[in-house]
Amino acid sequence: MPDSQEAKKLSNQFEEINEALNDGMIVQVRERLSTMPPCDVALLLESSRSRTRSEIWQLIEPDQYSDVLEDLSEDVRNGIIRQMVPEILADALEDMDTDDLVETLSGLPEAVSQDALSSMDEQDRQRAEQALSYGEDTAGFIMNTDTITLRPEVTVDVILRYLRLKGNIPKGTDTFYVVNRSDELIGSVPVTELLTARPAVKVEKLMTQDSVAVPVDMHENEVASLFERYDWLSAPVVDKENRLVGRITIDDVVDIIREGAEHSMMSMAGLDDEEDTFAPVIKSTKKRSVWLGVNLLTALMAAAVSDMFEATLSQLAVLAILNTIVPSMGGAAGNQTLTLVIRGMALGHVSGSNARWLIGKELAIGFFNGVIWAVLIASVIAMWKQDVMLGGVIAFAMMVNMVAAGLAGAMLPVLMKKMNIDPALAGSVILTTITDVVGIFAFLGTATWLLL
Repeated sequence: MPDSQEAKKLSNQFEEINEALNDGMIVQVRERLSTMPPCDVALLLESSRSRTRSEIWQLIEPDQYSDVLEDLSEDVRNGIIRQMVPEILADALEDMDTDDLVETLSGLPEAVSQDALSSMDEQDRQRAEQALSYGEDTAGFIMNTDTITLRPEVTVDVILRYLRLKGNIPKGTDTFYVVNRSDELIGSVPVTELLTARPAVKVEKLMTQDSVAVPVDMHENEVASLFERYDWLSAPVVDKENRLVGRITIDDVVDIIREGAEHSMMSMAGLDDEEDTFAPVIKSTKKRSVWLGVNLLTALMAAAVSDMFEATLSQLAVLAILNTIVPSMGGAAGNQTLTLVIRGMALGHVSGSNARWLIGKELAIGFFNGVIWAVLIASVIAMWKQDVMLGGVIAFAMMVNMVAAGLAGAMLPVLMKKMNIDPALAGSVILTTITDVVGIFAFLGTATWLLL
């Protein structure tokens, strides 16, 4: 995220561009866009309304299309791509790195992506189709294929002459990978070591043979964990036969981490992490209505439990006043546990071997928290309402709900993961339903039993 001074500078620049557009100063806007970094142009597009966004895109130079599309969020990028002619889109996609190309194509409707693929030349089409075949969220999906490989019998002098002839090396290259004649990975050589070695030395004398490779079907979150654990800047990707098929660089991993953080944050509110802030009203309303509908159903479930004790509430009005305390405390405690467990799963800390112990720990925490807050709330209610029995009823309900909250908060993410359901997306809603239902039932049920 840019600092405040840089953010203010960008904001002023965007205001100037929008004012120039409103005044019809098309030439000036085109010149300004041509001098801006692609990432800033992408930010300008994401910060604009749909109509303004289309006008700005028409003024961007075609040779900027590729870089700008790479930096756009999926929702905004797809909206722009739908306006592009397949041939122009294909030209823009050809200049993309493999990982950005695959991410772009995978987010498009089938008909649009097929039109784009059919407009590419044979080499780029094969590159895209091969990467798409690995499946989303895998190492193969996020890797780049622009890898320079070395043979063990070649000397440093030959390699350096080849690199000078080539003129450049792929962006983010810190290591060259050594392969045999079957393209099987057999080692790696850091660029720094290659540059400082004697010209007559062969690669086999310099290479490290125990370099760790990433399987092509490994999940991207596991890849990110490996980069964090070993402080990698890049890593080779191999298939099942240990053939080198590409590499993953640190910038790809940063994107994974950022997207994961955005996904967790937005999922808690039932929103897509690629949600377009300036999407049309109808489109945004449709997306949000689904989640609001789910929340309404869970609220009706809690209301149905309260309705079971309508007679109790009509005779003891004080219960209606206190009825929100127990579910609220249970929900807060459960969300603490839920968030902690989801974070632990994302970091790879929680697995089948320690999940049972973790559930037991959170159950114990729920019990002790239940004791503490049950005693406290019982004392407050007993003094406030001058009714020791009422204090005991709410204390018992608090105890039951805190234990249920701890148990549900720990178990839900584990169970949902096994069912291939995203805990960050649905865990909070299910947990709230459980704590509301258990809390209301425990409080009103106990009150009906003891106070009437």
